[in-house]
Amino acid sequence: MNSRFLPRLLAPLALAGLAACATGPGGLEIDRSITATGQNSRVEFIVLHYTNSATPRSLQLLSRGEVSAHYLVTDGDPPRVYQLVDENRRAWHAGVSQWRGRTWLNASSIGIEIVHQPFHPGAAPDDPGRWKPYAPAQIETVIQLVRDVAQRHEVKPENIVGHSDVAPQRKQDPGPAFPWRRLADEGLGRWYDPGVVAAWQDRLANRPLPSVAWYQARLAEVGYDVPRHGLLDPATRAALRAFQMHWRPELAEGDPDAGTAAVLLGVLGADPLRPGEERWAEPAGGKSY
Repeated sequence: MNSRFLPRLLAPLALAGLAACATGPGGLEIDRSITATGQNSRVEFIVLHYTNSATPRSLQLLSRGEVSAHYLVTDGDPPRVYQLVDENRRAWHAGVSQWRGRTWLNASSIGIEIVHQPFHPGAAPDDPGRWKPYAPAQIETVIQLVRDVAQRHEVKPENIVGHSDVAPQRKQDPGPAFPWRRLADEGLGRWYDPGVVAAWQDRLANRPLPSVAWYQARLAEVGYDVPRHGLLDPATRAALRAFQMHWRPELAEGDPDAGTAAVLLGVLGADPLRPGEERWAEPAGGKSY
C-alpha cells in the first residue's frame, strides 16, 4: 500500500476513538470505543409481589421506607406504572431469598409490586374463597411490563416467579389468585401440559403417596429452597404451599397429595409416556411406585 494513503485511512479511526473517549474521575480519559461480546445482563430473575395496601400508602412505603421495588403497578383505571428504582440499581424487595440455587436475589432481580389487597373484606382466615381476584386491566399491564423487562434482560421463563416462591417461609404474595397460567400463555413463566398431568394422575391413582423425601427432591428441582431430610416439617409444608399457590391454586394448603405429585412432574416436564422416563422414581433409598 502506498504510504501516502495511510493517514487518510487512519484519520477516521482516530476521530472515532476520540469521540468515544470520556472524562472519568480525576480527569481520567476513558475510551469506550470497544464493547466486549462476552457479557450479559446482571438481571436473571423477575419477582412479583402484591402490596396489600392502597396506592398512596404503597407509594409511600416503597419510596420512603426501608423496602423498595423497581416498579409499582397501580389498581387504577387505567393502571399506572411507576418506576421507583433504576434497573441498574438494587431494589430492596426480595430480602432473604433463594431460587434455583441463587441466594439474596435483590442483587440479580427486578422487583415488581402490584397494588392489590388480597382478601375479600370480612373473609375468615380459613375461608378458601377469601382471596380476591386481580383486575384484568391490571394483569394486562403487568404482562406488558414483564414482557418488556424479560426481553431486554433475557430472563428465562422459569425465573419469572413470585415472592412466595423465593421466600416460602416468610411470604405468600402474589397469592393463589394471581393468574400465573395467563402469564405462561404469553411465554412469561413456566406451566405444564394438562394432558401430561392427567396421565400422571391416572398412573398414580390407587398407589401409596410418594415419600416426603420424593416431594422435597422434586421441589428442589423446580427451584425451591426446601429441606432434604425426609420429614414433613413446617419448612417443607411452606415450600409445598408456595408451589401449590403458583401451579395448583385451587388447593393450596401445603399437603403432599397425589394431585400435587402429578403437577410437580408436569412442571418438570416428566412424561409417563416417554420411553425411558425415570423422573417419577423415588430418590435413592426410598420406595418406588
